[in-house]
Amino acid sequence: MTTGTDLALARSPLHERHLALGARFIPFAGWEMPLQYRSVAEEHLAVRRAAGLFDVSHMGEIVLSGRGALATVQHLTTNNAERLTPLQAQYSLLCRPTGGVIDDLLVYRLEADEYLLCVNAANTGKDLSWVQEHALAGTQVQDRSQQYALLALQGPRATEILTRLSRAEMARVPRYGCIRMTLVGIPVLCSRTGYTGEDGWEVFCSWHDAPRLWDSLLESGEDLGLLPAGLAARDTLRIEAALPLYGHELDEETSPIEAGLGWAVRCEKSHFVGREILCEQKSRSLARKLVVLLLTEPGIPRQGYTIVKDGRHVGVVTSGCKSPVLGTGIGLGYVASAEAKEGNPVHVVIRNRLVPATIKGRPLARRDC
Repeated sequence: MTTGTDLALARSPLHERHLALGARFIPFAGWEMPLQYRSVAEEHLAVRRAAGLFDVSHMGEIVLSGRGALATVQHLTTNNAERLTPLQAQYSLLCRPTGGVIDDLLVYRLEADEYLLCVNAANTGKDLSWVQEHALAGTQVQDRSQQYALLALQGPRATEILTRLSRAEMARVPRYGCIRMTLVGIPVLCSRTGYTGEDGWEVFCSWHDAPRLWDSLLESGEDLGLLPAGLAARDTLRIEAALPLYGHELDEETSPIEAGLGWAVRCEKSHFVGREILCEQKSRSLARKLVVLLLTEPGIPRQGYTIVKDGRHVGVVTSGCKSPVLGTGIGLGYVASAEAKEGNPVHVVIRNRLVPATIKGRPLARRDC
């Protein structure tokens, strides 16, 4: 990992590739990352119609190994890692005893006694400290964030593109399944996961191999419509797919149940941090719920904007954008549970103007994959 000279921002191993492609950069979670290479809509629609390639090497990787590794994962995460066989992944959360979310993450079972936690870049240090502090006996905890690079190949043609570089039958790998293989001579771990609402893959490789893998994937998919895509399109895609982002829909004052993530809180487990409160929440009505908003007049809902109903404050927007697929403003937000009904008309206050919106079922644009 290298750092920028002006703001001491970390740079991915693909920084020079992004420069050559004319990327516009922004600081993000302590990193200098590509925001976009061309218009956000063009990159977004490439992912929905063909494929996009994202550099997500800023994500953190924490490896737990040893005879206590599974017990530690079970103790710290809300989902049930006992259900994982080697080379399977699952979505999960780290929570405080209060039920608030420390981070959401993917848990990969690499071997019988080895697990990889892929965590959000902004939370890597906090997550690592939490895991180290609460790891059970017989568990070795290692920060591998500076060893792994991570590329996300997303879209309906992603599997076809990846298959061109591999002898493996990629189409046979199930959602949340993983495969170890070699691509263009590079050892990789590929998981059929992503953050766009499309079919796709997240590909782990060593830091120094990332530029060659990036080049090979772009070349493999060029004739199929593959485009490099930046953080801006990644955000609009996940909002269309109603996927939460830490710091927006999730934080330490919000529980997974409020965020509609109760399916990742497995109360059949005898114990995990936050279990008592979270499982009690699953059995009763909550004060607020996360919903999707579809604006019916021009406007873009932004984080912090007020949601009103009949002149009453009923909620707040947590994320928003103009949907390139739908051509209108969309958003995510928390509203009083009584208002979280499909088709319920509300208003979003945008620059002192009441813009009509409808609460919709989630998601707005997402393929079954």
